Amino acid sequence: QAPRGLSAEEKRVKLLEIFHETKDFFQVGRILSDGPKMKGIVSQSVKEVLQSLVDDGLVQMDKIGSSNFFWSFPSQRGAIMQNRLAAVKETRKTLAAQVAELRAAVEAERAARPESEGRTEQLERLAGLKKEGARLAAELAAYGACDPVKVEEKKRAVVLAKEAAARWTGEEVALRSFLRCG
Repeated sequence: QAPRGLSAEEKRVKLLEIFHETKDFFQVGRILSDGPKMKGIVSQSVKEVLQSLVDDGLVQMDKIGSSNFFWSFPSQRGAIMQNRLAAVKETRKTLAAQVAELRAAVEAERAARPESEGRTEQLERLAGLKKEGARLAAELAAYGACDPVKVEEKKRAVVLAKEAAARWTGEEVALRSFLRCG
């Protein structure tokens, strides 16, 4: 049975091991030659795997002159994880403060609006009026063409059309009279 190829994640781990074991700086050419020799990574996929490691921040890259240099040290991953952990803790602290602030605001609003029989009745009345308003809006939409606003717009359009027709008719009469005399 032929040996199976490495998965993408296995290639990433093996390429990262090259950096961590050697603790050295590499150029692309050296990585392309060392990847297959040291870890059995197919040379055609080394560039792609290297780019994915750079994109994820596990390998650093810097351009010096016309050359790109790559490196990654074992402690670097720990530092990245510590930074991420600190950022997450800070975000958690901020969100916890926001939650406490919102809870306090809710409690303040509840205190400002104590439950009473009158308030409950008013809220029920408000809900009923909202339902009635929605029902009336739906009924008005059903009568679409009879909507008072639309009817008024059509009346204005008719008046404007009559005025325009009268103006053009008058201009046509004047033009015919001019052509007969001329």
